[in-house]
Order: sequence, then structure tokens, then C-alpha cells
Amino acid sequence: MAAPAKATARTFKSSVGVPESNRQALIALLNARLADSLDLYSQIKWAHWNVKGSDFIQLHELFDSVAGHVLEQTDTIAERAVTLGGVANGTVREAAAKSGLKEADLSAWDGQDQLKWLVHNVAHHANALREAVQQAGDLGDDITVDLFTTLTRELDKDLWFLEAHLQS
Repeated sequence: MAAPAKATARTFKSSVGVPESNRQALIALLNARLADSLDLYSQIKWAHWNVKGSDFIQLHELFDSVAGHVLEQTDTIAERAVTLGGVANGTVREAAAKSGLKEADLSAWDGQDQLKWLVHNVAHHANALREAVQQAGDLGDDITVDLFTTLTRELDKDLWFLEAHLQS
């Protein structure tokens, strides 16, 4: 097995109006959320492909919709890191090594069981994005604050859709 590739901390010149030291911290923050986002996307797709049970079609379609949203968010996060002069550390191996998410329950076939761990990980990612709003604000980057705010709002809506299937 090949040794894992090392993530690069290289930066490129950028005329974005954020001080260099702050850009470095923002790029690191964006790459941390990128790892979580890539991991979450793959977990949701696993659930989409493997869901079983009486709610199959509903959950199959819901999981695909949420995965699509997360994939779009992943691209947005990566592009912001590059816009700031950074490198988007977004390979599957990098995501697996750096993600703060709980591992998916790969023994959960029933849709209700899948929903439970997906709700946990979607909430974890949404809360990490929420914290990133504050961190980006502390670094003086209103654009990244807006990005994280928008992503959090979108993910909160997806979380509501997932949780609604567990509530009665």
C-alpha cells in the first residue's frame, strides 16, 4: 500500500484583501471543513446506495438530494481556499485522515438506523461550520463568514429533513 500523500501548505500570491497571516489560518480552517465535507458526502452516498426497509424510495431519494447539496458545498469550500491563495487538500485519503466525523455505521442497512448516524454526522458538520463562522469573523474575513453562514443554513435545512423521519 502506498504511503499517504502529505497535504501541502503551499500558498500562492493572492490580491484578496485579507492579511497573509490571516489567509494562512483561513486556508487551514477551510481545509478542515473540506475534509469533513468530503467524508460526509461519501457516507451519505453509502447510505443512499445501501438503504433497505419500508421507507426505501423516500430515503434513497432524500439521501441522494442531501449528498448533492454536500457535494456542492464541498466545491464551494475548496474554491474559497484556493481563492485565498491556498491549496484545496481534497483527496479521499486526505479527507479520511483529517475528518473529524464519526465513522459511518457500515452495518446499518435499515433506513432508520442509517438516519440516526447520518443525523449525528450532519449535525456535527453543521456545528463545525457554525464554529467556523466565528473563527472566520475573528480573522476578519467577512466573505468566508458569509460562505460558512450560507453553508450552515443549507445544512441545517437538510438536517431538519433527516430528523423529521425520526420524529413522531
